[in-house]
Amino acid sequence: MSSLGDQVRNWHQGVLAVAREDWDCALCLFSDVREPPAKIYFNMGCVHLMAGDPEAALRAFDQAVTKDTCMAVGFFQRGVANFLLKRFQEAMSDFQLSLAQLRGNAAIDYTQLGLHFRLQAWEVLYNMASAQCRAGLWAKAADTLVEATSKWPDGAQRILDTALDQVQKQVPLQLRQVPKGEVFQPPRQYLQHLKPMDFLGKAKVVASVIPDHHNTDGWPQQRFQVEQVGHQSPPSTGKRIVNNRGGPMSRALCYDLLASGRHDQGPSEDSSGSGGAPAKDPESLVSVTVQCHFTVPLKAPRDTDLSSLRSLLAQALLHQAHMGQLSYQVPGEERFWVPIPTEESLQGVWRNVTMGPRGLQLQCRGVWGRPVLYQVLAQHDYSAQRPEDLGFHQGDTVDVLCEVDEAWLEGHRDGCIGIFPKCFVVPVGPMRKPYPFQDSS
Repeated sequence: MSSLGDQVRNWHQGVLAVAREDWDCALCLFSDVREPPAKIYFNMGCVHLMAGDPEAALRAFDQAVTKDTCMAVGFFQRGVANFLLKRFQEAMSDFQLSLAQLRGNAAIDYTQLGLHFRLQAWEVLYNMASAQCRAGLWAKAADTLVEATSKWPDGAQRILDTALDQVQKQVPLQLRQVPKGEVFQPPRQYLQHLKPMDFLGKAKVVASVIPDHHNTDGWPQQRFQVEQVGHQSPPSTGKRIVNNRGGPMSRALCYDLLASGRHDQGPSEDSSGSGGAPAKDPESLVSVTVQCHFTVPLKAPRDTDLSSLRSLLAQALLHQAHMGQLSYQVPGEERFWVPIPTEESLQGVWRNVTMGPRGLQLQCRGVWGRPVLYQVLAQHDYSAQRPEDLGFHQGDTVDVLCEVDEAWLEGHRDGCIGIFPKCFVVPVGPMRKPYPFQDSS
């Protein structure tokens, strides 16, 4: 089974084949598109016309207008095919259907839909008059051209005057149709994803074991009292965090605290001098429990000892804590985690946190230095078709890192990153936006 990328690629290659007038190759590529939409059938009909096979073109245009009963340009081109087959009554009927789909408008511009052509009402009436001429209905043809003159023919008044003069002399009119070589092209947003994309990038060292390596990230150097809760089990850890300054912590300070890795520290050594402010009443402090879920890339020599490996991991986790997606748990709803995207959101959380032993529940998620936006649950199996795809099985949970477009997501599962169709998954629990907190003061 071909993937969506393969189908778009065939469509694009078919358009290129039309441009170089390789009709057989174009038809082969368009035919390879699984369950072709109306645009593909329209393209095939145009190629058959350019190849001199109006019978095959008629069959393709039949499929196009069956798929899309409002495709005015499809009825227009089917009328051309019937005209070339000398089926003039059928051609007049098709031109009438095309005019009806214009819905009283002077023109329909198909450029935004991928076809560089502007179907104008006067052209449809012109072709209808041409079919009427071939059927010997000269008087009707003249009336049709007079009607075409009233359809605001931009720059076409001279063409219609000349045509009316020919009809009055009973000289047949030449047919008008979509210009040679013009076909529907695939949407631009699909073409952007045709080239292979390296979502993983090149592996690089994101941590250092050099003893004198200093922190250059400019994170605030603050002292906190950290009380370890439970056992540490990488990559998920739980910590209870207490701010001994008594005030709300900024998001940067939270990340610094998550990354500090210091345990059982006492109060600040300088609690009254210039080095810090005196600690406030413990009852004013807030207990914060943070669940951390990280996937980090490491590069280490093959013979690295356990201590050095732990040092590498500690440095990588410090970086990940700074970059991960921080979320808070909705009070009373254990299933819901709401992102904290801005400083304003964090301050809103502090203002509304309830006092008590449970305090504030936070979660920090990250993958390879990137935040996890939310998680989705696979409803169906998806097999990776290309190297940039992410495969999974029904029931798997996937971390979403980016919304590529309306149809595709970029995600992570079991150490692998790739893209996958959005229609194969559903969000894990209802997706929540940050609450519009109001200051209670």
